[in-house]
Amino acid sequence: MKREKMGMQGGNERERTLIRTSWISTVGNTVLSAAKIVAGLLSGSLAVVSDGIDSATDVVISVVMIFTARIMSRPPSQQYVYGYEKAESIATKILSLVIFYAGIQMLISSVEKTFSPGVRELPATIAIYVTLLSIAGKLGLAFYQYRKGRQINSQMLIANARNMRNDVVISVSVLLGLLFTFILRLPVLDSITSLVVSLFIIRSSIGIFMDSNVELMDGVKDVSVYNKIFDAVERVPGATNPHRVRSRLIGNLYMIDLDVEADGDISLSEAHAIADAVERSIKDSVENVYDIVVHIEPHGKHHPQEKFGIDRSMISPAPPPTH
Repeated sequence: MKREKMGMQGGNERERTLIRTSWISTVGNTVLSAAKIVAGLLSGSLAVVSDGIDSATDVVISVVMIFTARIMSRPPSQQYVYGYEKAESIATKILSLVIFYAGIQMLISSVEKTFSPGVRELPATIAIYVTLLSIAGKLGLAFYQYRKGRQINSQMLIANARNMRNDVVISVSVLLGLLFTFILRLPVLDSITSLVVSLFIIRSSIGIFMDSNVELMDGVKDVSVYNKIFDAVERVPGATNPHRVRSRLIGNLYMIDLDVEADGDISLSEAHAIADAVERSIKDSVENVYDIVVHIEPHGKHHPQEKFGIDRSMISPAPPPTH
């Protein structure tokens, strides 16, 4: 058996980037949230208040991200020998629940306001100006978070960027609702817009919740990594029948284990060289590999049904290249 590790290059820089990006998000969302809630209350627009509450959840999200980044920077311990990188996935799940709760609260308020008796007044025009400001600010924050998330391969930053992208859609919906409210002079449209916004927030939170399950269950989002592993093994002379292949993500790094067959009459040094070649071939094909464990077995060894891992027959073929 041969085992090789790649150092976590730039680990500290990754945490610094995560914290810095989270602070920028916190300040930006605090300003936008306060502006929308105050403007919504002053103008009498429930939709703008709902949009402001949604931005307030982003402030909570950013604070959680800062706290999580500090946990992730801790070195491995006896209890957590793989370190604390998966705190990011746990935090992402918590964030989804916060977003879900905010969406449910807005939904309840919107339903009550939509069906409540009494005379409704048109919102003041300040609601439109603040919503336009919110759209511009959220677009900038979402782009920044997504770019930094892709740069350091952070599930949490990318999820938050997606949430902010949804916020832009929400603010655009609020803006359209306000415009139609003024054009048609129907104040009830403001409450209906708030109701639609709350449903969109709930749907987004469910999507984030489901995505966070993948890493927590030792899965991979990009299952094409298995095609890359099998193709990499097939390029190595003397290595055949890769099986019991397992891949999982810890933070942004792959941990890969697999069994490979070779001639049973070769020497230990030759088997070691084949394992080395398999590792190099996989690392040339898959980015962000931290650890590879290759177990060499003799040709024709009986393989009972394994509980974990897959072989070539269990995956879909790689899609053809596009030109």
